[in-house]
Amino acid sequence: MAGPKPGSSATNPKAGGKKKEVKKETGLGLTNKKDDNFGEWYSEVVVSGEMIEYYDISGCYILRPWAMSVWETMQEFFDAEIKKMKIKNCYFPLFVSPGVLQREKDHIEGFAPEVAWVTKSGESDLEVPIAIRPTSETVMYPYYSKWIRGHRDLPLKLNQWCNVVRWEFSHPTPFIRSREFLWQEGHTAFATKDEADTEVLEILELYRRIYEEYLAIPVIKGKKSEMEKFAGGLYTTSVEAFIPNTGRGIQGATSHCLGQNFAKMFEINFENEKGEKAMVWQNSWAYSTRTIGVMVMVHGDDKGLVMPPKVASVQVIIVPVPYKDADTRGIFDACSATSDALSKAGIRAEVDIRENYSPGWKYSHWEMKGVPLRIEIGPKDLANNQVRAVRRDNSAKKDIPRALLVEQVKELLESIQQSLFDAAKEKRDACIQVVNTWEEFTEALGQKKMILAPWCNEELVFVGRKGDFVAILAAAAEIMFH
Repeated sequence: MAGPKPGSSATNPKAGGKKKEVKKETGLGLTNKKDDNFGEWYSEVVVSGEMIEYYDISGCYILRPWAMSVWETMQEFFDAEIKKMKIKNCYFPLFVSPGVLQREKDHIEGFAPEVAWVTKSGESDLEVPIAIRPTSETVMYPYYSKWIRGHRDLPLKLNQWCNVVRWEFSHPTPFIRSREFLWQEGHTAFATKDEADTEVLEILELYRRIYEEYLAIPVIKGKKSEMEKFAGGLYTTSVEAFIPNTGRGIQGATSHCLGQNFAKMFEINFENEKGEKAMVWQNSWAYSTRTIGVMVMVHGDDKGLVMPPKVASVQVIIVPVPYKDADTRGIFDACSATSDALSKAGIRAEVDIRENYSPGWKYSHWEMKGVPLRIEIGPKDLANNQVRAVRRDNSAKKDIPRALLVEQVKELLESIQQSLFDAAKEKRDACIQVVNTWEEFTEALGQKKMILAPWCNEELVFVGRKGDFVAILAAAAEIMFH
């Protein structure tokens, strides 16, 4: 990125003070286009938009405040919702002993290539290597066995907000595929399968709401195939998003019914109301910082990020536009008053009062960061007792009387949120294509379509007729979409 990087602190203007030199450089634009080179565009926009910074260990990234605020907003929503379901937060250690990790064979085989191991302490080799959690089933369930004795101990419903490590070696991508990431993971145990089944879908609905109501991304809820389900589980449900630029689907979040397999391995038994010994039914469910990457991919454009208002750290940025011989003090005072009025109404608003950057440079900077609404205040606006609002999603401009400021800004933010969702859904739906033959399948795949194909959920042996192979191809397409 050419040109100077703006400072993070604001400089208060001083009336009558010496005018600072305005820097002319405006080299804030992206060098890659979303439609031309999606991968390079994405890598550039998450850095230029100040979402992440690359770290000196491959596959690890620094999450900057602009990204963390999105995560915190989603966390606030989800945490409140699961507490309504009587799910309690806890925290288990990061480290896992080899013996515990290997107790559930199918489960660990699914994660074995990604497990990172601690083998040394200082210069000394550890007598027994210690694994770093790739997920926490094997960390938590020995203690579920200890805590659950009778039916009165059920249900046991815990969640933890934490980091996990999966030592991905192929093509790490910020937010989407990294060696360490943040997530929540819920682990629950019930006396009956019906209770477990009910919760699986309740959590899946919360994940849909995160994507559609907060991130403005349409998703499809569904059940995974046997090949794609969680290792060691009974069945897996997920919400799936779609990236039209790549023609790929992406797994957004998962809610698993683990059945009784883990209960058997870890001896999580209880005495039921009849005095009989029984095994619990278990679920696990999680969403991660991958959500942020999906948001960037779906909404971002050639100017940078496009933030949905509900998750934007700054919903409104106010930029003073003082022309030569203008009433600079009056303009700055109007900007401060505008910010105060919006903030008191619960709108996340800030003023960019840095004197050493031109208004045009500031416009580009905040467009790169994806702020949903920009308010400009210049001499004309001051004289007319109004502000000019500019939308990030479609660049539409609107003059707003100061008397209607809060009301109309709220309406604009709601409109932007809905418009982003509608635009994303329209693009996704335009890519959906139903196929019934091999020829239709290959043609649609080459056109980056989301394919709906016949599905029997059985493993078939190819006997030479392409029509018989469609179900297997549907499974292959599902794998490709992830």
